[in-house]
Amino acid sequence: MSGRLEVICGPMFAGKTTELIRRVALARASQRRVVVLKPTRDSRSAADEIATHSGTRFEARSVECAADMVALTCGVEILAIDEVHFFGSELVSVLPQLLTSPRVIIVSGCDLDHFGEVFEPFPALLQRADEIVRLNGCCAKCGAPSTHTQRKSHARERIVVGGSGEYEARCAACFIPTAR
Repeated sequence: MSGRLEVICGPMFAGKTTELIRRVALARASQRRVVVLKPTRDSRSAADEIATHSGTRFEARSVECAADMVALTCGVEILAIDEVHFFGSELVSVLPQLLTSPRVIIVSGCDLDHFGEVFEPFPALLQRADEIVRLNGCCAKCGAPSTHTQRKSHARERIVVGGSGEYEARCAACFIPTAR
């Protein structure tokens, strides 16, 4: 039997981590064995928790790389991974191992970067997903549904860890891709 993959994606400030926490809390309420993982690189909250932009916190384990996830999933019924885009295409290589057992894998992350390009591992995740939830926030400029994440600084790196000081939600009309 193979596992089930649920993908929660969208721009920053759309409620992806909130939805991940909601699903994990429901699973825990029904006494299912759950593990929540996050990339060590995400330093916005403590190493042993994930956090929403509104301040909700939930226990998690930090992992350095996607390969580290496999050892943490023995006997787990629900595997939740936040900020999955931090793992890039490396997650695609371990996904078959994670999906071999009859567990639910819930991932959340930004599917587009501040250049307006698709983040790995989303092409592979979306192709394999049993369920896809794409959330929108509210554009910081005009109030329309946001589909993009606007970087406010001139940093050129693809991933810069930050929150509202570094990024804001934008609709397609107000989004200005960062120049490379």
